[in-house]
Formats: sequence, structure tokens, C-alpha cells
Amino acid sequence: MVDTASGRVAVSPEAAALLRTLTAQHGPLMFHQSGGCCDGSAPMCYPVGMFLTGPGDVLLGTVEVGLDDGIEVYMSASQFEYWKYTHLTIDVVPGRGAGFSVEGPTGMRFLTRSRMLTAEELEAVGLA
Repeated sequence: MVDTASGRVAVSPEAAALLRTLTAQHGPLMFHQSGGCCDGSAPMCYPVGMFLTGPGDVLLGTVEVGLDDGIEVYMSASQFEYWKYTHLTIDVVPGRGAGFSVEGPTGMRFLTRSRMLTAEELEAVGLA
């Protein structure tokens, strides 16, 4: 499933800087918003091809971090039903990263900050 609406996901400047470094080390990256099992509800960052998405996943959008290609962000369709009225920003803070996410060894961890979509954003994504 693909959500073609723009403006659902963004990245903080600090997360963008870390993503540029991680891309230099690992190649192209992607995110999948974890649904809350082993690593809580964290945005998990993987080299493209290491995590396979399928028809049960929603492409929320692509975050631009100053590279040639953006980084795609996915979430499961069932989780998207709960989060479809929110805007997500991927940020980074000091701490232990998730076990399977590429930032793990850096001493930093990605997290998702959320806010409700504005009336204008709701209209833009067809939810008004």
C-alpha cells in the first residue's frame, strides 16, 4: 500500500546529519516504523534490501537528507490506521539504538516525534 500524499513524514536536521554519515557507511537506507515488539515503537533504519516491505506496508513518504536520493519511510498498514491523522518527524537523541537498526553502534538512537495533522494537512491527504 502506498500513501501518495506528501507531508506525512519529515526528519530533523540532527537525524539528517546522522543519516548522511550512515549512508556513507552502509549505502542507501530506508526506515520502517516498528510496531512495538522487541524494540518498542522506534523507527528502524536498514540498508535498502535488508528489510523487505510488502503489500501490508504503507509508504509514508521520502525524507530528504541532502543526498541524491531520499530515504523512504514505511509503516505497517494496520499501524497506519491508528497513525493516519498524525505527522511524524524522525529525530535522533543520545542513547542505545535499537538492536537491528544501523545507528545502534553510534551511541545515538532514532525516535519518532508525532503531532496531529493540521486542518490543511488533513485536507491535503484526503481526510478532511
